[in-house]
Amino acid sequence: MGQTNLDKLDLKIMEMIADDARIPFLEVARACNVSGAAIHQRIQKLTSMGVIRGAKFEFDPQKMGYETCAFIGLYLKDPSSFDNVVAELEKIPEVVECHYTTGGYDMFIKIYATTNHHLLSIIHDKLQPLGLSRSETLISFNEAIRRSISPALVDQES
Repeated sequence: MGQTNLDKLDLKIMEMIADDARIPFLEVARACNVSGAAIHQRIQKLTSMGVIRGAKFEFDPQKMGYETCAFIGLYLKDPSSFDNVVAELEKIPEVVECHYTTGGYDMFIKIYATTNHHLLSIIHDKLQPLGLSRSETLISFNEAIRRSISPALVDQES
């Protein structure tokens, strides 16, 4: 899981595609003063190394009717049931993230719900049956910052 050796060209490519995953390789190549084939090879290398984890479209939950974003700390009755609980959480489409954490929670999840009533039904009908001793819910009023880790940070650490 250690850090991967990335050179300045890798970092420049990553910075450019992070801003726009649909940017043409030729445009990246011109900015980097290399061939389009070189960019294609570098992106394939970064993908096979796991540095790049795909390119996908993002959807705005609010524009899709999911007005409520909540973070829920889960306390499991049996902490050894992590794997089973994760497998069940994956079946709940409103769960968009799940993290193992330090501190009081056994797990920490992020979910989207259409309303507060929908949120309550997810907690009561979908989460509680997973073997929770209890949960703590925090509702997000607004997402202030959202970004991926910047390739520029890697260059600063060198």
